Amino acid sequence: MRRVVVTGIGCVSPLGAGVQANLSALKKGCSGIGPVTRFDASDLSVRIAGEIPMGKQAGQLDFDSVASPKDQRHYDKVALYAFAATQEAMQDGQYLPKTEEEKNRFGVYFGSGQGGVQSFCDGVYVIKEKGPTRISPFFIPSLMINQAAGLLSIKYGLQGPNIAVSTACATGTHAIGEAMRLIRDDYADVMLVGSSEAPLVKPAVAGFAQLRALSTRNDAPQAASRPWDKDRDGFVMSEGAGALILEEYEHAKARGARIYAELAGYGLSGDAYHITAPGGTGALRAMQMALKCADLSPCDVDYINAHGTSTATGDMMELRAIKELFGTGTAVSSTKSMTGHMLGAAGSVEAVFGILAMQHNFLPPTINLEHPEDEAEGMNLVPNKAQEKNIRAVLSNSFGFGGTNACLLFKKVQNEA
Repeated sequence: MRRVVVTGIGCVSPLGAGVQANLSALKKGCSGIGPVTRFDASDLSVRIAGEIPMGKQAGQLDFDSVASPKDQRHYDKVALYAFAATQEAMQDGQYLPKTEEEKNRFGVYFGSGQGGVQSFCDGVYVIKEKGPTRISPFFIPSLMINQAAGLLSIKYGLQGPNIAVSTACATGTHAIGEAMRLIRDDYADVMLVGSSEAPLVKPAVAGFAQLRALSTRNDAPQAASRPWDKDRDGFVMSEGAGALILEEYEHAKARGARIYAELAGYGLSGDAYHITAPGGTGALRAMQMALKCADLSPCDVDYINAHGTSTATGDMMELRAIKELFGTGTAVSSTKSMTGHMLGAAGSVEAVFGILAMQHNFLPPTINLEHPEDEAEGMNLVPNKAQEKNIRAVLSNSFGFGGTNACLLFKKVQNEA
């Protein structure tokens, strides 16, 4: 079996632009939730979101650092966010293919849950106000779910497998897991993987609000995302992107790469239950599959970065599945309490978070957890403050609309710096 390791990471989220900004915020238990500034939300019931901080200061995202002004006009923000996370991951991984063989063995698996929704909204406005002949010729490419995957392969000359996936909130986790399988099956030696989401447009926020899925805690945005807390009232929409470099272990060793972790397990399942409500048994089966794939037992996992969105039914479904499989001995937290829910980008960003927790031996907190559900009794949900912990293996869960479930299991690589 060809082993798969992580040799580069990058991310942008409401906690900041770049891995170091996110790591610092995770350790401090910061919240990235605030009032919506991307559009006028004054007439909506939901007026809060998790926005990536923009600007030229450290920890802020500057589009000029990842794309030319011309490209910024042509590409949707979902692609620009992907560029930012990928640029950091590629620089971190320190491997750019040069020969044709190297290019042919380096692929891309990068997805999005919603794609270019900003471009779609802008196009509809242009047609309504100016007529159909004024719509941009870049309108269709900017809508494509695989826009980022295609542009990234062109930018870095990556000629291996080129695939995009869109499975709602499980998108990033599926992208990483499926790319792992490509390396294991010898279709590639290296894969750029991840996901991006830029969903903060008025119709999307209004639509989720109509589903009654979002928190309306508009007067206290930083307290709005509160997984497993009895007073939760829904999740908080947010934006972000995560990118990882997956590499075959011997390939990474041969070039002296820094190895963050081994991607040892991957599980996936379908609920076959409801388009928006979780079924529960699918999550359990996906976690079991990830353990089996990694040849690990529940007691080997020291930390679970839960899907934990802050919804009434979803939180409890996942908690029950975790308790059934792991008991109460494994620490569990939800970093969505800090970032909000990045939808299709959540899985890839949270995979980066899990790796950082394992690298730096700490448990990211579940902030705003003031009154835990009774079923959480005896469990360590890492309330409000980060905890020190030597982590040998971490499980990252993602469950999406449509009843789609995916889990990743990362473990430390022995004898690696």
